[in-house]
Amino acid sequence: MLIYLDIDGVMVPANSWRRPEILEDGFPNFSSRAIKALDRIISKSGADIVLTTSHKSLYSSKKWIAIFNKRNLYINKITSLPENRNHLNRKDELLKWFDGKVIDNNFVIIDDDKSLNSLPRYLKDKLIQTSGSVGLTEYLADEALKILEKSKFETA
Repeated sequence: MLIYLDIDGVMVPANSWRRPEILEDGFPNFSSRAIKALDRIISKSGADIVLTTSHKSLYSSKKWIAIFNKRNLYINKITSLPENRNHLNRKDELLKWFDGKVIDNNFVIIDDDKSLNSLPRYLKDKLIQTSGSVGLTEYLADEALKILEKSKFETA
């Protein structure tokens, strides 16, 4: 199982009136609510992370794991989409990624990007869209787990 994960607006709420706390590793701290919610998704599903964030190319997978660990999130495996050299919006970046691939249906996309509202149905049905100023919540974690649980039966 995979979680296609954005960071800004999901793990780090984007509030214009408040700068995020930057930890010693140089990356913003995640909200405690988002940490709790993502930890529950991972612990119940065993899902790995595929980073879709615009920050994805800043660090190696090993460094990303250290960033998550520093924030009390323990991930089995982190990969990322390829660097977005063509400056595609998130929807087009995901469409390019999934185009022509034989994909395992066991995934969920967690992102606040509004361009994802126009994804084709087979991807939009896998989308958990956060409010950018709130981020990932327990309710949205429940919804993500429902998508992952449903996908287990669809591929069985």
